[in-house]
Amino acid sequence: MLRRLRRLAAFLVLCLLLAGSGGACVGCALAAPGWRGPVTDHFDGAKFHTPGAKPAFGPDNGGFSAMLKWQSERKRGPWREYHDEPYGPPPPREVGPGQLRVTFINHATTLIQLDGVNVLTDPIYSQRCSPFDFLGPARVRPPGIRFEDLPRIDAVVLSHDHYDHLDVPTLRRIADTWPNVRIFAGLGTRALLAKRGLEVTELDWWEARELKGITVRSVPNQHFSNRSLGDGDNTLWTAWSLEGKGGKAYFGGDTGYGPHFKEAAARLGPFRLAVLPIGAFRPEWFMGRIHESPKEAVQAALDLHATLAVPMHYGTFALADDGETEAVEALEEALRATPAPFAILAFGEGRDVPEVAP
Repeated sequence: MLRRLRRLAAFLVLCLLLAGSGGACVGCALAAPGWRGPVTDHFDGAKFHTPGAKPAFGPDNGGFSAMLKWQSERKRGPWREYHDEPYGPPPPREVGPGQLRVTFINHATTLIQLDGVNVLTDPIYSQRCSPFDFLGPARVRPPGIRFEDLPRIDAVVLSHDHYDHLDVPTLRRIADTWPNVRIFAGLGTRALLAKRGLEVTELDWWEARELKGITVRSVPNQHFSNRSLGDGDNTLWTAWSLEGKGGKAYFGGDTGYGPHFKEAAARLGPFRLAVLPIGAFRPEWFMGRIHESPKEAVQAALDLHATLAVPMHYGTFALADDGETEAVEALEEALRATPAPFAILAFGEGRDVPEVAP
């Protein structure tokens, strides 16, 4: 009985996180204020969309009934209970001009270091990725790098407003520790985080800002956004390009596979580093529009002409039906069929990125 109640509670949280329409008191309380601005090719005056991509949960995909179908037919891969693992070694304080280094921390959190600048991607150190600290997906392992062992953080880039990517407690901790940190996010996120006492530089796709000699640029990807019921797609999801003296690093955020990878390469590439999501991809009939599969991540690395690709978005929170190790196993299988320059890093492992493909 207890297990059934927990599953029901988890389903209600999932409905809250994924539903983009309707309303409830808790939904209103958690809702992102959203963006107000002129109509563009990816904003209709009220909602964002990825041009040419079908809506994440549109009528042709079954909408809310598809989510109910998925929940009723779920075949979850195995995940361990929470287990302690040793932390990785402290990363270098910074890297020199022309150098590029990446450290995989957990989920979509990576540390990208280039030209003396340290950037965290979608940082989450919380126990749960949820609007509640007592309910919702819980981590099964500690972060790969202790928060106290992080070097000075100069910038944070946020791909979108979902709780496993925009974690307010972690952002507050970062801002308290490094008061001069710059937080970059897509349009509409400033109003959301201002209510939490956090300052944000929000960018539209292809807009850029300079930071200590590097360029931080928002680039298109394919996903959706919401913090609660009733605020679906009113903030912009985005990937990021970090451009320094020694080349460019691409952080894909949360994304389905699409032409945006080739577009980024055509405008900005080639990329010396590509950090790409591989997890939460099953069942593919339901997740495919918003989460690329490991096989598609291989193609994305090739589209970006990456010197080195590093996978992320797996092995920390059980969000879909793939098991804890399944995404990495599927990536290894895909690489046997289609070689690509991937390095699968352990949690807490760092790697210097070569200037040319090894």
